[in-house]
Amino acid sequence: MYGFLITIGILLLISVIWMVYRIQTLISVAKGSSKKIATTSNKVNAALFLAFLIGSGVLLFWYSFKEFDNYQLPIGSEHGVITDRLFWITMGVTGFIFILTHILLFWFSYHYQYDDNKRAAYYPDNNKLEIIWTLVPAVVLTVLVISGWKAWSDITSPAPENAHVVEIMGYQFAWDVRYPGKDNILGDYDYRLTSGSNPMGIDFTDKNSFDDFPAGQYIVIPKGEPVLFKIRARDVLHSVFAPHMRLKMDAVPGMPTRFWFVPTKTTEEMRAETGDDEFEYEVACTEVCGRGHFSMRKVIRVVEPEEYRKWYSEQEPFIKQNPALISDLPADLKELAEIYINEDK
Repeated sequence: MYGFLITIGILLLISVIWMVYRIQTLISVAKGSSKKIATTSNKVNAALFLAFLIGSGVLLFWYSFKEFDNYQLPIGSEHGVITDRLFWITMGVTGFIFILTHILLFWFSYHYQYDDNKRAAYYPDNNKLEIIWTLVPAVVLTVLVISGWKAWSDITSPAPENAHVVEIMGYQFAWDVRYPGKDNILGDYDYRLTSGSNPMGIDFTDKNSFDDFPAGQYIVIPKGEPVLFKIRARDVLHSVFAPHMRLKMDAVPGMPTRFWFVPTKTTEEMRAETGDDEFEYEVACTEVCGRGHFSMRKVIRVVEPEEYRKWYSEQEPFIKQNPALISDLPADLKELAEIYINEDK
């Protein structure tokens, strides 16, 4: 700790000495007694600007190409292809403007360095230039925004009728997942019904809930078929992020959200592609929601449709795993629920 403070102190002392030197130099220039020092100083600073431009430009391109594979995740959904295309178009447009403006910024600092023989030109306005640099960015940004809006509308629009429904509920600090059973219709829920035995607050007075079942350790979805994620939160704001699917949606208390997508590669296919035998798709929380935020991770298993249907048919409803959930139901509903409980016995 003392070493760190000493280092900071030395750096501050050097900065103060340097600033005092610069102030004295500027005073000498103002008095006209140190024109040579000013000329030399301007040349050095101008050259350093140019050197920084070249050095940082080389490092930028070197690092970008060297680490490209580390930040360009493989794509696992149809929507991911669209998202990546939009990303790289946006990166190309904004990157070109960024590089061009910084080249001009540093070049102007070098080219227009102080010189006794130069005089500033009076250039009050240029209407054509004003129109060009107003219209061109406006048109480009409009195209980018509309393209992004269209992609966003696609995944938040009503899912296809044959979509596989999965409900994801975030809470501090985990995800609970529910499937709708054979009818592919999720039963209703009510936060007031939340309890230790019913953490998702499922309303079992809705008979559509009778065949709903939990996901268990993994979220299992089929390859090549539409999947609809219905999202909600039980306590605070969370965010569902599936990076390889290029999908992200906030989980907001009291405001259900959704997105749908089509997986294009099974987990096994992605393991073969990445050369990583331990690869897993995942849902992570990207909204800081408390001290245990880091632990909010749920593994997604993408499988072939036949394997998915086999797995789906083998799952047991909530009420079969815990018959006490229907203990307070009216007699007619309880009788109907017991059919699901006693099924295949």
